[in-house]
Amino acid sequence: MTHSEDSDSPADATATLSSEQALDTVLAELRQNDGSAINSVLFYGSCLRSKNPFDGIVDLYLIVDNYSAFYGNQARAFSNWLLPPNVFYKEFDVGNSTVRVKYNVLSMHDLHDGLSGRWIHPYLWGRFSQPVEILWSRDEELRTSVAADLQQAASTFLARVLPRVPASGSVSELWAHGLRLSYSTELRSEGPDRARELVAHAINHYVSVTEAAAPSLRYALRISGSGMNARYSATVARPTRFGARLSWAIRRLLGKAFSLARLVKALFTFEGGLDYAAWKLERHTGQVIEISDRVRRHPVIFVWPLLWRLYRRGVIR
Repeated sequence: MTHSEDSDSPADATATLSSEQALDTVLAELRQNDGSAINSVLFYGSCLRSKNPFDGIVDLYLIVDNYSAFYGNQARAFSNWLLPPNVFYKEFDVGNSTVRVKYNVLSMHDLHDGLSGRWIHPYLWGRFSQPVEILWSRDEELRTSVAADLQQAASTFLARVLPRVPASGSVSELWAHGLRLSYSTELRSEGPDRARELVAHAINHYVSVTEAAAPSLRYALRISGSGMNARYSATVARPTRFGARLSWAIRRLLGKAFSLARLVKALFTFEGGLDYAAWKLERHTGQVIEISDRVRRHPVIFVWPLLWRLYRRGVIR
């Protein structure tokens, strides 16, 4: 696990140590409880940005050799294969505090396919082109393979997004526009400025992966400057831009359907999923989400009117 060695004060050092202990505890318990089929663990999301696993929910991906070996349960293995990933929630006691963890289960095969561009939908390559930390891998060969897949995610993202953005501009706006396109293919709660905030928070990451991906793209992509002053210039043919409009329209249609299908699956596989979803929506929008007893008792039947009301209110888009 890679941790920062920088600290401004003894108090900061204590906080960093506490964060490391929390993640190490979570990793140890997940690996002990969920079998030897885990080959890598990826960390992303808000707690990675804040460097504080006690603030919010830690988002992890467990990369497994295959679903059957991980579950030992063919029904869960089949659901994970049919519509990856499966999502789970656990709480871990660390000292006097609780670390809340949402973890997604994904096979190495699906990780590779989902980041290589074989998936038309950006569910994986849209997420993993953003900052991700490899918390643990079984060996260095696996770590190297996962790192290469993560770099490929950025290449796939740029290849799909460049035909839908202006021919030149700031790297920050290139990524903000791309993330908004990606968000539009899911049922999301983020406001229109969320993508810009995420890019500004990690601008050096986005400039770095753009520079690294440029030679592998079929478009001529030039990068100049650094940080928020970084600029790009791309040459994309007009027919390619027209085709990209159609492709993204298809992604939006498929994506909304996939989001609904994942929601239905989560009602059966994600214990506490309704409360987690309500918590996340409230966190992002500031609006209170109330889940009635009727929805809790029969979610497959009564969650749909709730979703429609949330959509009408603009809580999800």
